Amino acid sequence: MARIRLFAGAADILGASELALEAATAGELRRLLVAGHGTSAEQVVSRCSLMVDGVRAIEDDHPVQADSLVDVLPPFAGG
Repeated sequence: MARIRLFAGAADILGASELALEAATAGELRRLLVAGHGTSAEQVVSRCSLMVDGVRAIEDDHPVQADSLVDVLPPFAGG
């Protein structure tokens, strides 16, 4: 199972800072993350970036391996 690290609003709304989930793609992972958590979770997670093994998963078909490390990062700004 992939190791999922959640930060800020995503961790708050999903009630965990780390999860282990089995998903073949980034899109499937997003669906699993919000399942059963309502529209608020969907709104938060949809705005987050997914970093799969250090690479930003832009497309839903981005592969996720069983040993992947996935960071769910909220939008942020720097200056």
